[in-house]
Amino acid sequence: MTPLPKHRPKQLSLGPLESELLNIIWDSTRISATDIHDRILADPDRELAYGSVMTVLRRLEQKGWIACDKEGRTFYWRTLISREEAQALTAYHQLNRFLEVGDADIVAAFANDLDRASMDKLEAIATRLKTIRQSREQSQEG
Repeated sequence: MTPLPKHRPKQLSLGPLESELLNIIWDSTRISATDIHDRILADPDRELAYGSVMTVLRRLEQKGWIACDKEGRTFYWRTLISREEAQALTAYHQLNRFLEVGDADIVAAFANDLDRASMDKLEAIATRLKTIRQSREQSQEG
């Protein structure tokens, strides 16, 4: 299970090009803007100005997804959270938005319409939560 990261981007929503660049950085760990631009242009059907790549990288940096390190005259970009942590954050955010509905009948009706595999997952989650809560209560007592 991937825990929620300590660092959280200021803004979770990403546009298609932001997502694409973020995936390139995740695949590379650390990469220059020129290398990102070259990877995009490796697709003969794509056109994208280098300046556009830099604009999107700066936007991702402002949103808190990536950071930049300068070595000599080259800027290298790296992510601040892993792909798995981003998926966990997104799921956490979506679950909270769903639960904001606040009406137990609506949530129960939704859950009732899930397929068997999804119901098994929900039951496994409920069991795991119960175990975590019991463990937490025991550690607070002792």
